[in-house]
Amino acid sequence: MTTLPLRLAAVLALAGLGLMSACTTTTARSMRAISASDTPGTPWVDQPVSFQAGGLTVYATYRHPAAATSPMPAVLLIAGSGPTDRNGNSALLPGPVGTLQAVADWLSADGVASLRYDKLGSGQTGLGPYADHPATIGIAPFEQEAAAALRFLARQPGVDRARLGVIGHSEGALFALLLADGADPRGSGSGPLPSVRALGLLEPLSERYLDVIAAQVDAQAAAAQHAGQLTPRQASSLTGAFAAGVGQLRATGAVPPGLPAELTSILNPADALFLSQADRYDPAQLAGRLTPGLPVLVTCSNADQNVTCGEVRHLVAGLARARAGTDFVMLTGVDHVLKQDPTGSAANDTEPLPFSPQLQQALRTFTVQHL
Repeated sequence: MTTLPLRLAAVLALAGLGLMSACTTTTARSMRAISASDTPGTPWVDQPVSFQAGGLTVYATYRHPAAATSPMPAVLLIAGSGPTDRNGNSALLPGPVGTLQAVADWLSADGVASLRYDKLGSGQTGLGPYADHPATIGIAPFEQEAAAALRFLARQPGVDRARLGVIGHSEGALFALLLADGADPRGSGSGPLPSVRALGLLEPLSERYLDVIAAQVDAQAAAAQHAGQLTPRQASSLTGAFAAGVGQLRATGAVPPGLPAELTSILNPADALFLSQADRYDPAQLAGRLTPGLPVLVTCSNADQNVTCGEVRHLVAGLARARAGTDFVMLTGVDHVLKQDPTGSAANDTEPLPFSPQLQQALRTFTVQHL
């Protein structure tokens, strides 16, 4: 059978835990000054920090003014799927992407501090205590580190605990939603979980995890068939096998044996626990439980080939049920990693393209109004 072309690495690496051992450190170990050319006005610094979450040491960057200031708003940034580090870079890609670093730059330019971290399996954090048994990684460590990160940010001198925001990109939106819902897993620290005053969901995971992956597999199989790389029978066999695998994973938590080789990088025993647990969450249902009136910035783009505007509308419907203060921004010509690229091609993720000025302006307006 012709190999199915898996173009969308960030989505089709949703099961990227099995690849995390290849991660490398991508963050400077010393405090870095942010020059005036980066952010005009007050000098800011990128301070390397760390915190504990469920027995894991999580390494992060705290962006804040170099000198003491009056209490200011602060935002926690949560990366997307696979081994994506604090800056939005991935060990699976040939060069830097810089998504979350760009968002941190935008925030500091507008007077907002931020914390971004290497989640489990990425950057300096690595696999930690899971190095010898990665198949035991479920969703709990990711929930723990997100909650621990929010607690850490709230404790920093100069941060106004009453003006905390959380921004999640792609898969990170799921954990941002959980924090905004008040999810406080054991192992994330002591004391009440700080309240989230404003929420950002950028190109978010908007439907159940396995439904999103299934839609991607169906689309790629159809494209391969159209290109003559798969026969109709092969395409049908592939999508049918994936659907059966999803059914068994949901029913039993285990991946069936004998899957086609093209699917084993997506559904495999090493990733089964995480996928089965993450799939239990419907982002729209989580959104429907948010506090009425909570300000939420949501984006989708006509050029994002990982997350469609149709999927995001499913999430927005949940926000409407909660009566959240939703600002739904439809971006034009912006790819999944937030760069201005009308093609939306993942091949351009590491190209030095500009990040979306439309999104930057929307985020500026949102933070000024709500933080």
